Amino acid sequence: MDKKDIFRLAKDPRYISGIYNYCDRWCERCPFTSRCLNYAIEEKNIGDRSIHDSNNEVFWQGLRSIFQETIKMITELAEERGIDLNSMDIESAKGEFHDRVSQAENHELTIAARGYSKMVDRWLRSEYSLFERKEEDLNTMLKLGIGEDKPRAEAASINDAVEVIRWYQHLIHVKLMRAIMQESLFDDTEGDDTFRDSDGSAKVALIGMDRSIGAWGRLREHFPEKTDSILDILLHLDRLRRKAECQFPNARNFIRPGFDNCQST
Repeated sequence: MDKKDIFRLAKDPRYISGIYNYCDRWCERCPFTSRCLNYAIEEKNIGDRSIHDSNNEVFWQGLRSIFQETIKMITELAEERGIDLNSMDIESAKGEFHDRVSQAENHELTIAARGYSKMVDRWLRSEYSLFERKEEDLNTMLKLGIGEDKPRAEAASINDAVEVIRWYQHLIHVKLMRAIMQESLFDDTEGDDTFRDSDGSAKVALIGMDRSIGAWGRLREHFPEKTDSILDILLHLDRLRRKAECQFPNARNFIRPGFDNCQST
């Protein structure tokens, strides 16, 4: 795919402008892939997503192709607009960036988010045998012909819950980091704060927390004997959610292109 192809796709009205800026990158579960330019470009360059992994040379070749074409496009656009890409004060920009990263890393929200991620790893590691026993029980039910639909549905429900927890486990921290870093850029600005970019990132983090809380609630239903340990995680996550809402009071009202103002097709 070359620059002309990218511009042609960008002008296609079926794609929602900027929808990929505030998503959770879970394309396999997204109802808007047919309207996402980023997804269309990746599909064109990379191919079948079912075979993507770090050992797939085709994947990395496709990614390199996207990078090279994007750099070419940036260079040409900069030349057209008279922008000197070499004029940036790199050392000053680097220092400011590192300062923002350091402040974000030491913020109470990101510390709590990292703590949640570690809690997830510890719980899943310590309860591995729990899932093994559940699998054995469900397989026994299937062999005995006891409610054939029930064990399959329960297995699917548990798998879905774990997938949701795993997907958002680190993404919550990443999105909060980005939100805090972006927020620091607007500390001295005046005017309407309703639709800051930081609120968009915070909203994605909050949605991840909401869905994770729901997933943990589902696991508690399947494993009632683990209510106490799951409750500890839920309390931590709920406190994080409430603090994030206080830090970013307008985040829930942020309108994400596509997700919050139109229907999928």
